[in-house]
Amino acid sequence: MVSLQALRSSRALPSAVSYLPRLNRVLNVIAKYRLDEFMHGQPGARRLGLLLLPYRLVWIFSSQATTHKNGRLRKAMEELGPIYIKFGQLLSTRRDFLDIELADELQSLQDNVPPFSSPSIHQLIEESLGVTAESIFSSLDSEPFASASVAQVHRATLQGGEEVVIKVIRPGIEEVVSADIKLLKWIASLIETRTEFGKRLHPVEIVNDYEQIIHDELDLLSEAANTSQLKRNFENSPVLYVPRVHWDYCSKRLMVMERIHGIPVADVDALNAQNTDLKKLAETGVDIFFTQVFDHNFFHADMHPGNIFVSHETPADPKYIAIDCAIIGSLSKDDQEYLAKNLLAIFKREYRKVAELHVACGWVPRDTKIHEFESAIRSVCEPIFEKPLKEISFANLLIQLFRTASRFDMEVQPSLVLLQKTLLNVEGLGRQLYPDLDLWTTALPYLENWNKRRLNPFTLLGRIQENIPNWIDQLPQLPQLLIDAATESKQLGEINESLQSQQKQIMENTQRQNRKFRFLGAALLAAAASSLIPSIHEAMINLPLATVSLALAGVYLLCFRR
Repeated sequence: MVSLQALRSSRALPSAVSYLPRLNRVLNVIAKYRLDEFMHGQPGARRLGLLLLPYRLVWIFSSQATTHKNGRLRKAMEELGPIYIKFGQLLSTRRDFLDIELADELQSLQDNVPPFSSPSIHQLIEESLGVTAESIFSSLDSEPFASASVAQVHRATLQGGEEVVIKVIRPGIEEVVSADIKLLKWIASLIETRTEFGKRLHPVEIVNDYEQIIHDELDLLSEAANTSQLKRNFENSPVLYVPRVHWDYCSKRLMVMERIHGIPVADVDALNAQNTDLKKLAETGVDIFFTQVFDHNFFHADMHPGNIFVSHETPADPKYIAIDCAIIGSLSKDDQEYLAKNLLAIFKREYRKVAELHVACGWVPRDTKIHEFESAIRSVCEPIFEKPLKEISFANLLIQLFRTASRFDMEVQPSLVLLQKTLLNVEGLGRQLYPDLDLWTTALPYLENWNKRRLNPFTLLGRIQENIPNWIDQLPQLPQLLIDAATESKQLGEINESLQSQQKQIMENTQRQNRKFRFLGAALLAAAASSLIPSIHEAMINLPLATVSLALAGVYLLCFRR
């Protein structure tokens, strides 16, 4: 039912047809839940309405039209599947941008996704592990107690008596994800090739990165490895606990891990009931984020409220519990250093340094006029910084900076997209717990201490010590490396001599050709002169003209003598 004419006009019909069924599905769901209502008054609303017209006729008597649009959006995301559900999960934490009612509605996406019942959990265990469920578990709940976008979780007890949870991947989810990714790639390609915004944003690279992330999320062995690593990073930590993985009972589609007992971080009433220090809880969340990014270089990149709990122990000094480590991010050393320096410069209002860092790291072209870029950044930041720090949304500031930098052809770095998403989640979660959270005051001391540690002489010595074993390993190869370098240098010298010889030969050939043209020109001029002198008598009459001709021949020889 999708308009083939519209696809043809995009000149992408062959690639679009391959996932036309999924595109039809998306448009059908939009029409079913009347989601075009969100576009009222926006550019392109009329064109979208015409595109949806055939689908609207199918759903003309749909009862969905009578419910509120926020509820319809949540149901549509659940129906479309994991990629759209995860987008809703991200949106639900942004209460400083969203209407409160809409944020509340989208929040239910985090643990209210309808479960699947077939095949049964007993069948999945036997298919995944090759043994019966009864041989591993003394008890097993057939009904899941939590259901997420790509998996659901069942309670169980091991034969030894330990309480555990079993996570299983939804059957058939791989095909749905693949179809959605293909559709997103096509849309991203259209945006990148048809718009200036798309050329800066690099949506194709972003979708490619997200494809890797979502496929990693479908591999529970990868999630189990991430969970074990995160647990090791925070071993005996007073601020974060990560459950233990039972590796003997894990496969690509099934994972068994320790069952945790805590309060969902979004349940503020329950947290208040046990007198949890919400201010400290919110600040601790920020501290955990920066520790993961700058100390461990291994950060939980799906920190929405459905994956975060708070321990019942020590409410005055609260402790987080993290689950669902399927999406993990890391940065290169250069990205880490750039990010820290940029944040420090923004916090300290050093706008010129922010501009220089953007240029140095390739976010904007190297020919960007620093003073103009600095002035643009200042005009955005100064009005925001005039507010009390607790009222400043770091996410909003980043958006404003991006819009400003886009005027200078800023290119979004796909490698940092995951980190930016996580930072938005952290701020949204912190403000949800403690509306007066001052992210700036919480983060600045951490960044300053990190910078001091980085420049500390003992830290530099430590880095040298880390590299000494590598240098020692390379010592036996040093003579051969020197010989290779000398050989390459000799070869380069021979090549250079050959090039110089060829250049000299070309110059000599050019000079010979010039001499030929010079004498040819002189001969032609002389012939022209002689044609003017058919006899001695006439030579006396035409002497001035002959003299001029011979003079021209002489000038020619002088001008082209080289």
